[in-house]
Amino acid sequence: MRAVRHFTVVPAIPPTLESLREVATNLHWTWDRETKHLFERLDPVQWAASGHDPLRLLASIEPDRWAALAADDSIVEATRAAKARLDAATQEPRWFQGRTGSPLHLVAYFSPEFGISETLPQYSGGLGILAGDHLKATSDLGVPLVAIGLLYAEGYFRQRLNADGYQEERFPRLDTSGLALTDTGVQVEVDIAGDTVKVRAWEVEVGRVKLYLLDTAVDGNSPDGFGITNRLYGGDAEHRLRQEIVLGIGGVRVLRALGLEPEVFHTNEGHAGFLSLERIRELVSGAGGRAPLSFAEAVEAVRAGGVFTTHTPVPAGIDRFERSVMERYFGQFALACGTDFDTLMSLGHRPDEPDDTRFNMAVMGLRLGGRSNGVAQLHGEVSREMFGGLWPDIPVDEVPIGAITNGVHAHTWVSDPIDAILRGSVGGVWDGADAASWKGVESVPAAEIWAARRVGRAQLVEFVRSRLGDALLDPDALTIGFARRFATYKRATLLLSQPDRLREMLLSADRPVQFVFAGKAHPADQPGKDMIREIELFARHLDVGHRFLFIPDYDMAVARLMYHGCDVWLNNPRRPLEACGTSGMKAALNGALNCSILDGWWDECFDGENGWAIASADDDPDTSRRDLREATSLFGLLEREIVPLFYNRDASGVPHGWVDAMKHNWTSLGPFVTAARMVRDYVTELYEPAAASAAATSAGDWSQARSLAAWKQSINANWNNIRVTSVDGDTGSAHEGDERTARAHVYLNGLQASDVNVQLLHGSIDSTGEFVGRPEAISMTPAGADLYSCTYRVHAAGPYGFTVRVLPTHPALISAVETGKAAWAS
Repeated sequence: MRAVRHFTVVPAIPPTLESLREVATNLHWTWDRETKHLFERLDPVQWAASGHDPLRLLASIEPDRWAALAADDSIVEATRAAKARLDAATQEPRWFQGRTGSPLHLVAYFSPEFGISETLPQYSGGLGILAGDHLKATSDLGVPLVAIGLLYAEGYFRQRLNADGYQEERFPRLDTSGLALTDTGVQVEVDIAGDTVKVRAWEVEVGRVKLYLLDTAVDGNSPDGFGITNRLYGGDAEHRLRQEIVLGIGGVRVLRALGLEPEVFHTNEGHAGFLSLERIRELVSGAGGRAPLSFAEAVEAVRAGGVFTTHTPVPAGIDRFERSVMERYFGQFALACGTDFDTLMSLGHRPDEPDDTRFNMAVMGLRLGGRSNGVAQLHGEVSREMFGGLWPDIPVDEVPIGAITNGVHAHTWVSDPIDAILRGSVGGVWDGADAASWKGVESVPAAEIWAARRVGRAQLVEFVRSRLGDALLDPDALTIGFARRFATYKRATLLLSQPDRLREMLLSADRPVQFVFAGKAHPADQPGKDMIREIELFARHLDVGHRFLFIPDYDMAVARLMYHGCDVWLNNPRRPLEACGTSGMKAALNGALNCSILDGWWDECFDGENGWAIASADDDPDTSRRDLREATSLFGLLEREIVPLFYNRDASGVPHGWVDAMKHNWTSLGPFVTAARMVRDYVTELYEPAAASAAATSAGDWSQARSLAAWKQSINANWNNIRVTSVDGDTGSAHEGDERTARAHVYLNGLQASDVNVQLLHGSIDSTGEFVGRPEAISMTPAGADLYSCTYRVHAAGPYGFTVRVLPTHPALISAVETGKAAWAS
């Protein structure tokens, strides 16, 4: 039988415990340990049965149990304390409130997915988990930020493995009445290729941060419109385009309907990039009663407050849409933006790839975001190389894409026993503590640390046995974890390339090793599914299955248990295809030691003693041979270093060498890998500068945006004939530290001297005349009609040289090289 009408019954909670409802609705509880312990005390059985979901828990408690709880003074006091902690977290001044004079008032953070809790399954992997950690750290630091995402009716898929070991997907529809959502009552409309689609906004409270999730499953929408937000990363490219229109254009309209006016818009990967087109349309239309801007002027206004973060180091990971599809969805929208369709399309085109007529979302993100970054230092280098063609005259190392290395929200991921150790040694608020504070872990007794590690490993074993079978895993064996998205470049099956060596470790009688795998492959990624099947089929071998296994249906809850219980965290991607790889950070905070290729965050954080580096053969063009070489390096580390260190025990069974490595892992990584550090970096390096630029650009009826747009038009019209006609200067032998003079004649083709920056670049050179490293740049000053000169100091011994270039310059430029233009001496 099926009900024809639906409604929600709210649990009747006693007045003295009524604040539990508010505490359960704000997702701050996900990183408040005492509040989670309180929920468990309400009903331990129902807490476990609910999947640790407080809303489901409250709905399941019977009236007589509520009466008993209300009569328990300790429960009443714990409830009062939980509400007080929530109030403090959402209302009291934090780090940002101490930044006197900050130009930042509000950031709008757009992301296609948010991994905040397994109780709100709106994430698939690293991008969403990073976004969730970003919001939590933002709340902890008091940074003014509002977030925009989509509410997927079916979330991401549920995973099971069939009899043949293949991944199968299920897409159960979520019940919004049971989620930590509030219907804002706000609806906006978005045109989707002639179909007017209603978009509803739901509010999620993440501490003091408001997250608005957009939903098209609204009565009155067409079937196609209704289904736009059905699944995360579901459907074909056109379905993805429709979702991204709702996220970007609909997201900006929801902010306006809520009365919010952020000055900084942060696009977390290209999926939300259409938000910038909507902002251009607003400015061209004269929204808010201000004088309308031209398309070019609106582009400059949008760029000023735009921040774009790229998360992929591979071109194949970027959304691209065919011209014909874009024209169907944006032909009329281009006119509303005050331009023609070809000009709009050019925002997503690369000049160095003229044959690719598709619209590239990352290219648009870089063009309309005045500030951009990769998510690790190595990833920043890769991104500058990958996108350097957008700045054709600029050396790769000067391409204006920076890097802020990701971090993880420590209190979401660290186990209770490890948290107790860190609180006692580093300090009560150890998340974000400085390096000096982290040195406190060095004084913790080895036996205490080892006991906490054993608790985590035992809990992981208990969980695996409850899900997969009683005879699996050994709570005292060296446990190595691998959990992430199953993409081919991550090489989950690298260990299987040498099965005899693997079996020898698994079956060792005195020094056994066990491996735990988890993760999902995208439903359309058959090679990724094949890798899962290889892992699973090997795990089904009777001789090794108790020490080598795959946990299906990976989610945040499974991830936490693995971080808590694994001794070593394994990561073996093909370098440099891992953008960051934050799972290793979460494991490290729990005391696990990383064994990884030097890729992503590990490339900058490995110091030779805080884990192990698998030798990378990324210079080998033969992929199979490269995989074999790197697998051999991995097995060598396991056999010669990792296993012996783990099993070298004292009389009481404590491996002091291993614990010393754990301590160094904490002192070297703890201050850096947290999301608190990451968000502080975003505020100081990107958000506040973007806010200042946005304020300057909008002042005086957008006078700076208008001036900059007119100046760029003049530069584009005149630049091709700009040239350095001659360069001369002192070239005789010199001593290090000597002062020299250089001169250059420059033809400006009618531009003013104030329009350009003539620079001398000098430094050490190699045998071909190429600069070794980045040369020092000095601005030259006019010394005649077309003559520029400067003095410089020789700063290194050996072969030395100099050259001259001309850059366009304007006071409102965000980067000195943002135009991508430079005239070089030949």
